Amino acid sequence: MATYTFGQHVIKSSVVFFRSRLSFAFVNRKPVVPGHVLVSPLRPVERFHDMTCDEVADLFQSTQTVSKVIESAFKASSMSIAMQDGPDAGQTVWHVHVHILPRKPGDFQKNDDIYDEVEHHDHVNFDSSESNSWRLEDELIKEASMLRKLFPAHHTTDIDLTQSL
Repeated sequence: MATYTFGQHVIKSSVVFFRSRLSFAFVNRKPVVPGHVLVSPLRPVERFHDMTCDEVADLFQSTQTVSKVIESAFKASSMSIAMQDGPDAGQTVWHVHVHILPRKPGDFQKNDDIYDEVEHHDHVNFDSSESNSWRLEDELIKEASMLRKLFPAHHTTDIDLTQSL
């Protein structure tokens, strides 16, 4: 099974549901809201300013494409789209990534509370005892499989990432 590098972590292709030429999207192990997914450049790059112009364009085009489908699939009325760029902004995974969060009326008491939740979410150490609150791998695979069907032009099963992009 192919894997993707995500900063200091490895993401199995079974939880990836979208891939463009330079980006990929995957389900979240500990979503803040149902449908919370991540979009990241394929090339491991820590900071937004270190991305190439092509990577920036592809990342944001992919984010737009994915967010449209996620909003519909999770019956949301709005979207929060966020990026933490650098440690003082709350980034804990050293790979650029965009959070896509489908929103519904009243999902948070104060609308901007979602950003506090995203910050706390990113501070959970993948190897910590808090990992027991993560969704099971079977649940992640099931959600990714469902979402993958919504992106037939971006099929990702068993992509060989050892090939030149």
